[in-house]
Amino acid sequence: MDKVKVEAIINEIRPYLQADGGDIELVEVEADGVVKVRLRGACSCCPGARMTLQMGVERKLKEAIPEVTKVVAV
Repeated sequence: MDKVKVEAIINEIRPYLQADGGDIELVEVEADGVVKVRLRGACSCCPGARMTLQMGVERKLKEAIPEVTKVVAV
């Protein structure tokens, strides 16, 4: 899977998270399609972070890159 493409999608999402005091960092893209990210700032302790990760980040990545199987926070 193309790490550069994954990073580009994350960079599109980043301003929305930063607007709420958070941020996201790409940690790793595994061969099996798992994307590992680190949530920072307000996102690291937000009760809605899991929903943001699944309904926002994961959905956007899967739409753009079908090889993505899931997104996990590390």
